[in-house]
Amino acid sequence: MSVSTGSTPSMLTALTPGVWTLDSSHSEVGFTVRHAGISKVRGSFEDVTATLQVADTLEKSLATATIAAKSFNSNDANRDAHVRGADFFDVDRFPTLTFHSTSCTSNGETYNLNGDLTIRGITKPVTLQTEFNGVAVDPFGATRAGFSATTVISRKDFGLTWNAALEAGGVLVGDKVTINVDVAFIAPEA
Repeated sequence: MSVSTGSTPSMLTALTPGVWTLDSSHSEVGFTVRHAGISKVRGSFEDVTATLQVADTLEKSLATATIAAKSFNSNDANRDAHVRGADFFDVDRFPTLTFHSTSCTSNGETYNLNGDLTIRGITKPVTLQTEFNGVAVDPFGATRAGFSATTVISRKDFGLTWNAALEAGGVLVGDKVTINVDVAFIAPEA
């Protein structure tokens, strides 16, 4: 049975109520941050678990995610080790990053997924601009739903303040970090 509401029929009508689980092999949580003021570094987290609890209304539905901080990957072993260390994520003291939604509202074709993001033991509210990409049944009979989302955070808000001054002025690592999420969830079994 599908859920429907007057305000967001396209998404909730397509989603079966219950707990949907992240299909990690078809999902990515990535980031982009400015480097030396002239380029951008991109990367992702390799170990992410998440659930989407679909309720009878959008307002009652919830999303949660847990990310292993040590799974940070920017395709540069030296940088990855530095970011996992005490200057940034300090993975020995803060092994996970978490997100817990607090509300979701329709914004026409997109959704505002509001929630609490915790990095390095510091929790701040964020809003993910979210797009529902639809539902499909794969060749093996599993029902999947896809979403894309993005938000921009200040890394300083989460205690990630390490930086180095550049000879020509400016700093090595930008403050604004764009988080990009492309995820697929698998429907609960009937």
